Amino acid sequence: MHILDAIDSFVWGPLTIILLVGSGIFFTLRLKFVQLVRFSCSWKMISGKYDDPKDDGDITHFQALATALSATIGTGNIAGVATAIAAGGPGAVFWMWVTAFFGMATKFTCCTLSLKYRRINPDGSVSGGPMYYLEKGLGQKWLGMLFAFFAMTASFGIGNMVQANSVAEPLLEFGIPKIATGLVIGVLVGLVILGGIKRIANFASMIVPLMCVVYVVGALVILAINYDLVPGAIALIFKHAFQPTAAAGGFLGATVAQTMRFGVARGLFSNEAGLGSSPIAHAAARTQYPVREGMVAMLEPFIDTICVCSMTALVILISGLWTSTDPETGKQLTGAVLSARAFNDSLPGFGKFVVSFGIIFFAFSTIISWSYYGDRSTEYLFGPRSVFIYRVIYTLAVPLGASLALPVVWTFSDIMNGLMAFPNIIGLILLSGVVARESKEYFNSESHSCTFKAKEEIK
Repeated sequence: MHILDAIDSFVWGPLTIILLVGSGIFFTLRLKFVQLVRFSCSWKMISGKYDDPKDDGDITHFQALATALSATIGTGNIAGVATAIAAGGPGAVFWMWVTAFFGMATKFTCCTLSLKYRRINPDGSVSGGPMYYLEKGLGQKWLGMLFAFFAMTASFGIGNMVQANSVAEPLLEFGIPKIATGLVIGVLVGLVILGGIKRIANFASMIVPLMCVVYVVGALVILAINYDLVPGAIALIFKHAFQPTAAAGGFLGATVAQTMRFGVARGLFSNEAGLGSSPIAHAAARTQYPVREGMVAMLEPFIDTICVCSMTALVILISGLWTSTDPETGKQLTGAVLSARAFNDSLPGFGKFVVSFGIIFFAFSTIISWSYYGDRSTEYLFGPRSVFIYRVIYTLAVPLGASLALPVVWTFSDIMNGLMAFPNIIGLILLSGVVARESKEYFNSESHSCTFKAKEEIK
């Protein structure tokens, strides 16, 4: 276990963080701040106005976004934010925002490439993702196979068993055995994923808006009740982003470097910008213009980190509990426990329900979407016949994950998840010129750009 911990610390260490954030800055400059200039276009793309049922693809722009969001909006939005604040102080939230801003350009880059180099199968279905642009765009199939192996392996851990355990833990407090939770989730997961991307996308497009609305509305109610404390919480975020956070209560204090490190690391973990998972879902979008799906993908870090994570952060900060200790253990409050107590502090009884609801639905939706990432990676490595076998094994892993303590599985899958970034970032940087050309051609074409009328109106 000590060896795995050491590898995990290296994989998610300064090198990876610099690589991911640095590449996001590079893409932002090369694409002329596309996340700002084309932000309004992104919302137009998911309205359905530009969907054409005759285009290749399996799902709509909105369904692709919902599927990707269902994987990224997870326990990191609840437990991860609390961990960042507990370890790095309020300023960590600012660095999460910075990561999300530059991550929007990274998402645009990787999802544009994913559409451009996707494969249309003989049955009309779609396969895409980093493995295809690494092979077809960069000409390096071995990098594609390396990425697919990391993604397939990570899907069983961070996308499956760890998430199932996250659902089983809070339900255990209500007297529901972990194995019972695991079996129910396993059956539900099987019913969804055995139907492929169309059923997954239909599920995601229904559940993602619901779970986001319930969680965000719950947070907004708390912020409305404590409206007078919100300006102070926001001021804390900006103040401690650039100066050390002094020790207070159970909080041991944090340097600016520590604040930056935890904020960036948890931001990257939450929105997954640069890791290469979400391009697999976006590749299935029904469109003939890669840039359109790139714009849709830009919304992920904005919704996931700047919206949902910020709600969690503000509730924690106005509660003041981020400097408190657990009366039972004497240790500083952190993770999901800190989030639950912060919500419950303003809404006794109901606040805890909001967090439990968020953890359960966020984790369950992550399991669903990661199954698609894993099955596309399995297909790439072993062929179409392997997909059904993968889905069965993936479904059976759910009750196992819910029942067991998973420190080794968590660490190993965390390593695989981090390793996905290395072949992916290599491909993104070397193919960034392709994205720049695609973008220039698209936005200079009057009939294609979202700044002009939709195709149906032109006709």
